[in-house]
Amino acid sequence: MFKRLLITGGLALTLTTGIASADTAKVMIPANPGGGWDGAGRQTMAALNQTKIFTDGVNFTNKGGAAGTIGLAEFVRTAKGDDNALLVTGVIMVGGVITNKTPVSLDDTTPLARLTNEYNAIAVPADSPIKTPKDFLAALKADPTALSVGGGSAGGVDHVMLALLAKQAGAPVDKINFVAFSGGEILAALGGGKIKAAISGASEFRPFAQSGRIRIIAVSGPTRLEGLDVPTLKEAGIPIEIGNWRGIVGAPGMSESGRKLWAERFEKLRKTDIWAATLKTQGWEDAYLPSDEFSAFLKKEKAEWSQVLKEVGILN
Repeated sequence: MFKRLLITGGLALTLTTGIASADTAKVMIPANPGGGWDGAGRQTMAALNQTKIFTDGVNFTNKGGAAGTIGLAEFVRTAKGDDNALLVTGVIMVGGVITNKTPVSLDDTTPLARLTNEYNAIAVPADSPIKTPKDFLAALKADPTALSVGGGSAGGVDHVMLALLAKQAGAPVDKINFVAFSGGEILAALGGGKIKAAISGASEFRPFAQSGRIRIIAVSGPTRLEGLDVPTLKEAGIPIEIGNWRGIVGAPGMSESGRKLWAERFEKLRKTDIWAATLKTQGWEDAYLPSDEFSAFLKKEKAEWSQVLKEVGILN
């Protein structure tokens, strides 16, 4: 979910249909364990189980790399026609498909539901001299190559956010030192001082910040996040607001009855107290879109991100 700056910038309900019933769900998480996609997939399926909307078990497969497109390619290749095969997706994959010019895309899947939005955070090691968003911009301006900044895959929301920050600092985008990570690797690199800063979902950084291993210096949302005494970029006079939506798609060739069944499950889930509690605990916003609207959104998102990546200088 991208507000253009502002560029202005486990787990199945037993049914009598015989479709996707009494069968284990197979969930492809297109990232290594410990990151945002991993949390989104596991927390969503756990909530489906806890609400008894889907209780027939789940098998997770983690396949990280290339902005989720390696997992996407395997999913498209192996899950065709499987009504119980699901893939966790998000805006990072949209950007990855465009940036990497992959032969497969989300057009090859069956959109089921957009579920959440999460705003990014900028974090630094606990002993970093960078204390504020203005310090971060100053470091970018002084020498963008010296400020190694970790994030998700190239072309994703973290990369775009760094490019936008570089523009604000007056630093050349082609000189930024963006280091791509998959899953929870970024936390170890940041906590160990292997990179000087990182940009990712606020929920990924929160536990490490609470333990004192890292410091969060800014968040990219319109308001401060509950439980984090951290300013927004806009509070610091930096007109950037950018978020990271996540959702679920089904297999290529999923039957219409299978699509409707899973779409109904997610529709039921988002109305439950358990899901509301999950959103609050994880620091996610409810960004729900039902299957048909999610499908239309993905088409629009692909076109918009192609333009955004060109505007910030990541895509030629």
